[in-house]
Amino acid sequence: MTCYDRRDLGLLLLRLGTGGALAAHGAQKLFGWFGGGGIEGTGQFMEAVGYAPGKASATAAGLAEAGGGALLALGLATPAAGAAAAGAMAGAAAVHAPNGFFNQEGGYEHAATLGLTAAGLAVAGPGRLSVDHALGHTADRSWMVFTAFAATAAATAVVVGARSRRLRRAKEGKQEALFE
Repeated sequence: MTCYDRRDLGLLLLRLGTGGALAAHGAQKLFGWFGGGGIEGTGQFMEAVGYAPGKASATAAGLAEAGGGALLALGLATPAAGAAAAGAMAGAAAVHAPNGFFNQEGGYEHAATLGLTAAGLAVAGPGRLSVDHALGHTADRSWMVFTAFAATAAATAVVVGARSRRLRRAKEGKQEALFE
């Protein structure tokens, strides 16, 4: 094997592992598979952690994870897939950030790892062992990386920002109730 072949195999392994984990998490949210809550249960959770409306938030997160993960695993539309998955993981990291970094403490470690790996794959590209390569990279052009990340960053900033404002208003309302 040449170094170039090793790179392709490495990218394939990263895509399969990261994409598979993301797709499974998305299936939990969308379908209730693998012990997940489905749209109803995940929607209730989303509302409880400040993402509203809950069902729409659960659907968006589930689609970004399941769709982005499946596309990453295949190596198809890699810039969009990686950016979508990274955006979903940024939203998850925002929920876990108050618990610190480490996963065993409820921190954002897992979300950050999946998100950064998805982003890295979007930037690096899928390698030759991918559907993108087989299709001549028609859905994996250099300009698509910037465009996908710009769109995802804007959407993520709006969604996470709205959550932060919602949580801040709720906290202020509880503090005012204490002084009444």
